[in-house]
Amino acid sequence: MIVVTLMWSIAGVVSRHLDAARTFEVTFWRSAVNAVALAGLLVAWRGAGPLWRQIRDGGWLLWASSACWCVMFTAFMVALTLTTVANLLIIMSLAPLFTALIARLALGHRLPWRTWGAIAVAAGGIAWMYGPQMAGGDERHLWGSLIGLTVPLAGATMWTLLQHSSQAGAAAPRDMTPAVLLGSLGSAVLTLPGAWPFQATVHDLALLGLLGVVQLAVPCVLAVAAGKVLKAPEAALLGLLEIVFGVAWTWLGTDESPTPAVLGGGGLVLLALAGNEALALWGGRGGREPSAEGGTLPA
Repeated sequence: MIVVTLMWSIAGVVSRHLDAARTFEVTFWRSAVNAVALAGLLVAWRGAGPLWRQIRDGGWLLWASSACWCVMFTAFMVALTLTTVANLLIIMSLAPLFTALIARLALGHRLPWRTWGAIAVAAGGIAWMYGPQMAGGDERHLWGSLIGLTVPLAGATMWTLLQHSSQAGAAAPRDMTPAVLLGSLGSAVLTLPGAWPFQATVHDLALLGLLGVVQLAVPCVLAVAAGKVLKAPEAALLGLLEIVFGVAWTWLGTDESPTPAVLGGGGLVLLALAGNEALALWGGRGGREPSAEGGTLPA
């Protein structure tokens, strides 16, 4: 899982070294390469027949999850062209808290006090981060942040759908990796009109191919394997390393550096998330309190 977060974290620094590709073209090439690479990995791993049967028999849950992945893949790269890497990664990290809130509203799940406390602290951190941007009227960063907000919301929606299906007694697919593949295909198709005519250089295509394979396809497969062993709080805690790695890569590899407000507010968000998941893990080992929040999500 540590290797997975290290792979996920390279999106920001790699995208900052593109020559000509912009917004929708960046999203198209990354999603298209990811779809091709993931299809190849899944066929080699399971065979074409079983993969096709999983897609054919996945039902509405598979397609609803695919739509969520499509939103995440598309919104992430579009937001990354509008705001800073640190802003976007911290927004994405809110997925477990959004999942808990949506599950509370839609499924009636009881939230432990630790999660309410984490939500309050994280809200304070977000206000600290984005207060200066709103006061300064930085519309580009605000639009990037709003678009980026759809990433954890789509992820939270997907986890809630899975939980609802399980509670209703539906036969949910054991492995939702095919939904990631379909989401990539959907993202590529959705962004193709905006990406045309292509302007990416050979250098851009090499970097975007790297993102499609190394930053998405391979870690997606590894994350599925890790998820069969790790508890949800353990995966969520390790997933927070993506933020640390991502900000560090960007800081070292570009001229983009986080502002004091982002460092302070983002630190509060990370503290809230880490405390929430650490308490859940400690409670689960003590046999007192299982964790119902969703884990981390690649984007």
